[in-house]
Amino acid sequence: MQRNWLQAPEIRPKVLLYLDHLPANSAEVRQAQARLQETALVRQLLSDQNESGLIPFHPYNKWFGAHWVLACLADLGYPPGDERLRLLLDQCYTWLLSREHESRIITLEGRVRRCASQEGNCVYYSLALGLADERTQQLAERLLRWQWADGGWNCDKRPEAHVSSFNETWLPLRGLVYYARASGDPAAQRAMERAADVLLQRHLYRRRSDGAVIDRNFILLHYPHYWHYDFLAGLKVIAEAGLLADPRCAAALDLLESKRLDDGGFPAGGFPAEARYYRVDDKPLSGHSRVDWGGTSQRLMNPFVTIDALRVLADAGR
Repeated sequence: MQRNWLQAPEIRPKVLLYLDHLPANSAEVRQAQARLQETALVRQLLSDQNESGLIPFHPYNKWFGAHWVLACLADLGYPPGDERLRLLLDQCYTWLLSREHESRIITLEGRVRRCASQEGNCVYYSLALGLADERTQQLAERLLRWQWADGGWNCDKRPEAHVSSFNETWLPLRGLVYYARASGDPAAQRAMERAADVLLQRHLYRRRSDGAVIDRNFILLHYPHYWHYDFLAGLKVIAEAGLLADPRCAAALDLLESKRLDDGGFPAGGFPAEARYYRVDDKPLSGHSRVDWGGTSQRLMNPFVTIDALRVLADAGR
């Protein structure tokens, strides 16, 4: 894919939307999305869907479950409104709205301790894939109720924990970006802005106290993100929120530009995947994936990382 990566069907919808700035309903984008549907990558993602339209694993099975499959499809720019995905989304709603799931929601010291990335991701992909319904609103309203005083979310069950987690905040933020835009709900808009500030106050990867890197993994580029935060994921969701002009993004944008491959890499101007959170394998075990998303390298461009990086830099006017 690397030599002609801008034309690769797995990447083309994002190229047209974010680099060429074509409208989502343009004929070119729709044709590119139709070609994406027919790629081996998409067929691999959906290869476990059975005759009943379901994926026969728990939706949260990493990374074979419906939750992760839908999140990957949405992030690739899969065409909205494909009813063949409806039953997969139903699997996710059934899980997230079940009594068993709700029984695990606990409140300590006035703060709900939940992996809100799960609900946030579902709100995101249901809207991005054009399949949202009243259950999407139910999940979005949960995010509003569970939001911590500092603007984010956290699943830390230590009573003394009072600061939001990046890993549990960036996906609820993404979900609320899409939900606020679709619903026009001012409460969702305010919650989205408060969540964005959790990242912006820390310049997307630095501690507020001393400016040190919060977690080394936060500055290593990777794709897919699944639930794992890195600063490019942060920049991407901040761009989706329309807040990339905030001066607190400057350090993260500088860091991103510093990772661009020079003439010692191939192709020059691309961006590498420096980490990954999957193992390529057909066995549906935790952390395995049927899809090879390009591996890791310090010298070779990863097209999935590169298109996201170029999109962010273009939006920032760099």
